Amino acid sequence: MADAKLSAAGIKTSISDSIFEVKTLRQAGILSPMRPDKALKIGSAFVRWGASPALGVTTAAIHHPHELAIVDERGALSWERLHRRTNALANAFANLGIGEGDGIGIMCRNHRGFVEATLAAAKIGASALYLNTMFAGPQLVEVTRREGPKALVYDEEFDDLLADVDDSVMRIVAWCDGEVAGPTLDSLIEGGDESDHKPPAEKPKFVILTSGTTGTPKGAQRSSPDGLMAIASLIDKIPFRTGMTMMIAAPLFHSWGFFHFVMSLPTGSTMVLRRRFDPEETLRAVEQSRADVLAAVPVMIQRILTLPDEVLDQYSLPSLKIASLSGSALPGELAIEWMDRFGDSVYNLYGSTEVAYATVATPGDLRAAPGTAGKPPRGTKICLYDDAGKEVPQGEVGRIFVGNEMAFEGYTGGGGKEIIDGLYSSGDVGHFDADGRLFIDGRDDEMIVSGGENVFPREVEDLLADHEAVEEVAVIGVDDEEFGQRLKAFVVVREEVEVSAQDLTAYVKANLASYKSPREIEFLDELPRNATGKVLKKDLRARDKEASA
Repeated sequence: MADAKLSAAGIKTSISDSIFEVKTLRQAGILSPMRPDKALKIGSAFVRWGASPALGVTTAAIHHPHELAIVDERGALSWERLHRRTNALANAFANLGIGEGDGIGIMCRNHRGFVEATLAAAKIGASALYLNTMFAGPQLVEVTRREGPKALVYDEEFDDLLADVDDSVMRIVAWCDGEVAGPTLDSLIEGGDESDHKPPAEKPKFVILTSGTTGTPKGAQRSSPDGLMAIASLIDKIPFRTGMTMMIAAPLFHSWGFFHFVMSLPTGSTMVLRRRFDPEETLRAVEQSRADVLAAVPVMIQRILTLPDEVLDQYSLPSLKIASLSGSALPGELAIEWMDRFGDSVYNLYGSTEVAYATVATPGDLRAAPGTAGKPPRGTKICLYDDAGKEVPQGEVGRIFVGNEMAFEGYTGGGGKEIIDGLYSSGDVGHFDADGRLFIDGRDDEMIVSGGENVFPREVEDLLADHEAVEEVAVIGVDDEEFGQRLKAFVVVREEVEVSAQDLTAYVKANLASYKSPREIEFLDELPRNATGKVLKKDLRARDKEASA
């Protein structure tokens, strides 16, 4: 009888989920009436490809072949042209001996080459490995040795970094400004067969590297999802619609930029890409392309808002509906400052490379509770546990564990994240407020014990970031003979503003418990960050140790 009840509950949930998916995807325009011949072709494509990026570009080419897929510094490509070019590239890859299960490393800035290499890899069932464009040579060597790609697709500017990579790895240049000796994506496409490639037996896999803020980046592998619940759940939180124009400023090799590439496929949205981020150029691209979506990491928004008022006043961004943020902490007042200037468009997603997405904060959430990470989308479960693995009461700080169908499949080098009750650790600690909104208090390995008191840097960082003189700030724990550890803050001051360490210390003491006040403040011209805007605290710790030596 109990099994029958469980089965009935499972069926009810499955039906409810299906209704939710259909309703949400219809609202987004993904499921819409179409000519019977197109519907038949798209149905056939789904049977052949499953929920793969290869399906996305195939159906977009059927449904709206002449609409723009990509606009980058080389011009524009329609969905039909993108589909044919990636067919040609897939067949060219196969002719080079790259096949199902082989790895293709992709080290490209934001341009068509990244997209074409990814789609071609999906069409032959290869595993795409996304390499950080800020890698140093030794990191690149270590990661390629560990992951073992058969080929590297890279921009010519990174050629010198490949000097020590094993010569057996094929090199293919994605973007170059002149002639190169070896094969390029364009030459392979020009010589390739544009007919459809036979779908692989296995779903393509994607390896996105962790940020590596505390050590060597790990490869987090995941496959394409089995269904459309993941997309429907996020569209329910962030109102993506078909036919949008997306200015993707976040790096495509990072989970957040990659997410918007993936989202452009079922929605048939145009991707506007620029190889390098520039604050004013990003505003100009949004306005000129009449972009509906700006996909960015918080530090990009911060740098835009520090432009002079006379520059910012030139841009009103009337078309912008979604300023889509993720990748690093969103300071409490930054979203408010953006929305006060450009309208209530900020949607902030909290997640990690390993757990994918966990929560989304809508403009309403951010207005009501600045700094919140928001609430989990449908199909995502979040629990907060103490060190003993017991769930903490509402309002108390605990380790964040997340479960959904997009969680990673383990690190490619072996190992994985801690799991409790089927949920994966995000590596952070946080708490829920009375309305069920999640707040991130810091990394679970960043807790500082100073004089017997536990302090998480995030609370101090958020407070200092709100000070009118502070541009950006990072707080770490450093060794202290008397207290065990003490807090040290690294602060970047706004231009043409003066503030002393004593002023900032007094400000913290006036707003937080005295033991949370930094005992040392060092002023810097800028904080060390990775390509996605995360502060490299390991570099700050090394700087402090070097100064103390």
